[in-house]
Amino acid sequence: MNTSHILLNIPFDFNYLPLLIIILSAWLVPILLSVFGLEKLPSVIIEIIVGFFIGHYLPHLFTHESIVALDVLALSGFIFLMFLGGLEIDVDQLFASIPKKKITTARFIKNPLLVGLSFFAISIVLSYFGTLALSTVIEISNFWYFSLIMVTTSVGIILPVLKNRGEISGRFGQMLIVAAAIADIFSIILFSFTAFIIKNGFKSELLLIFGLFFAFFLFSRIGLRLTQKPRFKSITYHLEHAASQIQVRGTLLIILIFVVLSQFIGEETILLGAFLSGILLSVFLHKGRSIHVVKLDGIGYGFFIPIFFIMVGFHFDTSALKELDNGIFLFLGLLIITLFLVKVIPSLLWTRLFGIKKAISGGFLMSSRLSLIIAASKIGLDLEIISPAINSSFILMAVITCLFSPIIYNLLNPMDSLSGDKVVIVGGSSSGVLLARRLKIHSKSSVIIENSKNRYLEMLSKGLKTHLGCAFTAKTYEEIKLHPDNYVVVMTGNEKSDIKVCQLLRKEFQHEKIITKADNREFENKLKLLNVEFIDVRRIIAATIENLITRPATYHTLIESFDDFSVEEIRVRNKYINGIAIKEIPFHKDGSLMLIRRGQNIFIPHGETCLKVDDLITVLGTNTAMENFRTQFLN
Repeated sequence: MNTSHILLNIPFDFNYLPLLIIILSAWLVPILLSVFGLEKLPSVIIEIIVGFFIGHYLPHLFTHESIVALDVLALSGFIFLMFLGGLEIDVDQLFASIPKKKITTARFIKNPLLVGLSFFAISIVLSYFGTLALSTVIEISNFWYFSLIMVTTSVGIILPVLKNRGEISGRFGQMLIVAAAIADIFSIILFSFTAFIIKNGFKSELLLIFGLFFAFFLFSRIGLRLTQKPRFKSITYHLEHAASQIQVRGTLLIILIFVVLSQFIGEETILLGAFLSGILLSVFLHKGRSIHVVKLDGIGYGFFIPIFFIMVGFHFDTSALKELDNGIFLFLGLLIITLFLVKVIPSLLWTRLFGIKKAISGGFLMSSRLSLIIAASKIGLDLEIISPAINSSFILMAVITCLFSPIIYNLLNPMDSLSGDKVVIVGGSSSGVLLARRLKIHSKSSVIIENSKNRYLEMLSKGLKTHLGCAFTAKTYEEIKLHPDNYVVVMTGNEKSDIKVCQLLRKEFQHEKIITKADNREFENKLKLLNVEFIDVRRIIAATIENLITRPATYHTLIESFDDFSVEEIRVRNKYINGIAIKEIPFHKDGSLMLIRRGQNIFIPHGETCLKVDDLITVLGTNTAMENFRTQFLN
């Protein structure tokens, strides 16, 4: 009996060995990077290099049919990569940056959107002149398209670097993120139109591309209305987990709708379609803490995207570089210099706010290029306006810029991980580690003080900032540069040790922001004498159980790590909203004012309530809404 046709007529004779080799490589790369302490090195770079070696030393294991199948999976990875790139775009943040007052020089340089647009405009002009210069060394058939390839950037590299340094929510970090987002959006739009015109000319079908934008508008309106319907919310909530995974299926449906629409227009617009589907989902999701995004990252970076990068390396043609003959090193040298200059020169826009050294460091980080430059170059190769030699050169440049841009950024903009705003956690207990991880979700920096070397090394291996030292000596707190504004959370796991640390901090440093826990009356009295804030463990447990019984939905919304909302207290410092009624202030739609503490009085605000400087406002909202509240109250 032929077993290959037993189950639903599905053939069982497909050779899975090539896929096994690719998946094994994708699995090994991050493990080896971790073992050798190279986690900060982008794994996709190593995946491209591994793919190159597989394609050149193991080609006999890959049949034509298996390569075709892997190329289909790689294309799916490319589509997913563009989708996740769109998902990174914070639409609310871009709209929030739209100037609402008369633009002055001071307001211009502080506005991320305006500076980002100017950055892109200067980059593209410099890129065009750079292309003209490069054309004296090598033949370039289409100057404009070549310029667009050079102006790309990589949000996928910039975001992790800023996040690891705790700069993602700072003003400089936001400037870089918005500038990178604008570069992505405009590059992809210009690529799509340019590629369509090169292939089909100026025809009426060009207007079909606007159909993608119309579909985006239509789906966003329908989606926003659906997500507000209680019935729809109820259905998606019940089908969200287990076998249904309705949100994941819905996301894949949205991606494929835009990809299929793009294919009807022209295959060169798939890039734009996938990107728009990501931005569309970004409109619906609160990305910062959504478990849905974690699932999508798992699908993309766990399966499809590594296949894409490994196959890029697999097909990398070193022989194509021979077309450059003796001018290969001159061209590659000029190309890498140009790729850096078109980003570093516009970064001088940030000089007035951050100083020239930090501004230039941001320009080098913006020089990192990855998926978009590879995709754009591949499309140019298919359109026969990019030669195989230039395509291979751009892939090589993607590897080089991703390797060196973050390194140069860190060298020019060194960060003392122990300085600045941070939470000091005394004791590397499981509670302390959990707190550090939860703070990291909120992009808040923390450092754990631990006296056990084994425990210290263990926490370092998990990516947690840890200082090896004794919590009972003043020297330790001097070494970590304890600042009066830093919260200190004392959780050694021993009452006597906790009180000893609290006494040291209060008497030696007169530190005020100390938090610990107490589970008996005697210990509470000692902490009260020291004027140390403490958590009553008995009361917390009782209140938690009460909330789980009486208001479980609210409890899970506020407590669970990956849900949508968080609560924060913000002190009003903005003198321009002093005496202004709440109804007259344009707060973010995904946030709400819960309480106002004014002196000793606490009250619930309403539209007619006037805010005062020094009011302590308790707000509830998404990460984007929290950024808006901070801007309104602090600036």
